[in-house]
Amino acid sequence: MRVRLLLAPVLALSLVSAPVAAAHPHRSNVDLVNPLIGTTGTDPSEYGGMIPSTAPPFAMTRWSPQTRVNYVSRLPYHHDDPAITGFIGTHQPAIWMGDYGYVSGMPGVGDVQVGRSMPFTHADEHASPSRYSVKMATGVGAELTGTSRVGVMRFTFPADASPNFVLTATRAGITGEVHVDPARREITGYNPDRQDSKLGPFQAPHFKGYFVAGFDTPVAGFGTSTGTTLHDGERDRTDAALGAYVRFPSSARTVQVRIATSFISVDQARENLRREVPSGTSFERVAAQTKAAWSDKLDRVDIEGATPDQLATFYTSMFHALQYPSEMTEYSAASAGGSTSAGHGRYYSAYDDRVHHGTSYTSYSLWDTFRAENAFLTLFAPERIDDMVTSMLQDYREGGRLPMWKNPAETNIMVGTNADSIIAEDIAKGFTGFDRDLAYKAVYKDAMTPPDRDTELRFADREEGTPVEARAGLTTYKQHGWVAADRTAEAASRTLDYAYEDWAVAQVASAVGKPSDAAFFLNRSKNYRTLYNPATGFMQARNFDGAWTSGGWTEGNEWVYTFDVMHDVPGLVSLMGRDRFTALLDRHFGEGHNNHTNEPSHHIGYLYDYAGQPWKTQAQVRSIAAANYANKPDGLTGNDDCGQMSSWYLLSSIGIYPVNPASDSYAVGSPFFSKVTLRLPGARRPLVVSSPGNSSVTPYVSSLSLNGKPVTTPTLTQRDLTGGGVLRFGMSATPATWGVS
Repeated sequence: MRVRLLLAPVLALSLVSAPVAAAHPHRSNVDLVNPLIGTTGTDPSEYGGMIPSTAPPFAMTRWSPQTRVNYVSRLPYHHDDPAITGFIGTHQPAIWMGDYGYVSGMPGVGDVQVGRSMPFTHADEHASPSRYSVKMATGVGAELTGTSRVGVMRFTFPADASPNFVLTATRAGITGEVHVDPARREITGYNPDRQDSKLGPFQAPHFKGYFVAGFDTPVAGFGTSTGTTLHDGERDRTDAALGAYVRFPSSARTVQVRIATSFISVDQARENLRREVPSGTSFERVAAQTKAAWSDKLDRVDIEGATPDQLATFYTSMFHALQYPSEMTEYSAASAGGSTSAGHGRYYSAYDDRVHHGTSYTSYSLWDTFRAENAFLTLFAPERIDDMVTSMLQDYREGGRLPMWKNPAETNIMVGTNADSIIAEDIAKGFTGFDRDLAYKAVYKDAMTPPDRDTELRFADREEGTPVEARAGLTTYKQHGWVAADRTAEAASRTLDYAYEDWAVAQVASAVGKPSDAAFFLNRSKNYRTLYNPATGFMQARNFDGAWTSGGWTEGNEWVYTFDVMHDVPGLVSLMGRDRFTALLDRHFGEGHNNHTNEPSHHIGYLYDYAGQPWKTQAQVRSIAAANYANKPDGLTGNDDCGQMSSWYLLSSIGIYPVNPASDSYAVGSPFFSKVTLRLPGARRPLVVSSPGNSSVTPYVSSLSLNGKPVTTPTLTQRDLTGGGVLRFGMSATPATWGVS
């Protein structure tokens, strides 16, 4: 968190494939999504951190109502705010990250006002993945939908209300540009703001978020603005706190606005507009296309034996998880000198400040998403996995390292090189459409080359002016087997992360035919043992001289991180002793140390599977789900963090979780519903997860079979899932001996 905290064409989003047939012919599962889940909480920042955005899966730009000014640790919408202040095209991927290249607009009546707000009530608000609508107290109605790169707004005004529209390009201190062309009914310009630009070494001086806003209604007046000052009749301005506005004829009752976005140029924004929402395209058509894009994913899952609230939680979790990572690719056009083939367009890279050909993604919150979000994507969006890895390899070429937290360049947030894990996982799960040799070169550099100035800097959280952090403290890790806490921040967490990532690198080395390298990194992955203090029974930080010390953790403590050996749980059990291990797990949960609001705890409930007590995993998983997920605005206890919180729920609900994400295996838990039918993309037949008699009072697994063949250990593989058939759980009200080893 911190931060706190075969291929379908990627670009052809205006041509959406037909949705998979659903079990309920009169609706789509999209209608069960509640985008208001996670939009508030008791803490101002430690809540779900979600907004009711509308756009297709993985969209480059998401469109949201705006109730406040967003910045790092503050999103543009909060459920408790009383007024709408605009409608924003945002690229902010998570609450603890900053936005970049955003643009917003606000309708008005009467005199033009910059900074206008309009009160509203939630009774007059409707949110779905494909459209948002609200009726504000002024009588102005607003509707919002979007494609990946274009937002479409439809405003309804009272009669004879002197309607107008104000576009906000930049904020105070940020100099942008606007141009008003009343004949073309357009406002164009750019916003160069990158709120995370102080983090990481990539300043990207030419970065801009370009926009083209087009209106379907004649312009009766226009101007620009700086702050709240209007410059009526002015067509062009370059300034800070910059905006532009248009007035419509008083007879106008309904006005449609199309706002196209680009990171390449205004001309590219026009091309994106032409491709995705051509002139004359109705609001309803765009909303229907966007709904069809979501239906293509959400209608692949049918659930029986769930309450309405559980259905909302499940499908909203899918909605959240399928937003990330987000597209950076834009269309190539013959006029721009590039290929017109869909799926292989152009993208701006903030690493080298240049435009390249290819397919690119951003919003890589890898410290969070390597745990379960990527596993979810390998099942539900396998058509995108190869391009997502290729995108990370492009970042390596252009910036010298794989991404840690890309937004849209490296921000140096969180610890560890978790792209190593994702690459190893994708190889283990059979993905082949990326350069494996280049991937090994990249992960090898992560594992063997310390960051610049590694012995000079502490690499503290959000430390400015640092090089790419990568594996900070790698110098002392290579010397002693641990990161020295008196030299590098968050050293204990880093040591455990690096040991896990070494295991991942070993898998990549093996896959590319480097057995000696694989053996080296496999041996080094045992370095987690250097932090185990048998006198206390906990993992503990160590100084350069080997002395035990306190602290050194990343968003957790010794209770959480003592169990953070995802790649070698049997080795950890052996190191501690099974009785001590299970007794500590019992205390971990019994004394309230498990903190599901943060990612390092996410796998811990499944560890009983490895210690001969799988029935305790089954009980804990049910308990965690009940305590942390609900169908209400404060229904997420922690930041969703680019889909990780949601992915835990999604996978756990069907009875699995990737304790060791860098492998192809899943630990078995306790499915939540009596029957789930999964039509996974690319699978030759559905997977039916059947658990007759499943209920809140039958959480325990008494038997398990796959296609009639008994499964005797609490482990499944990716192939078990993608091969389809029937995965049948026997459920019990009392603990059973199934899976005990």
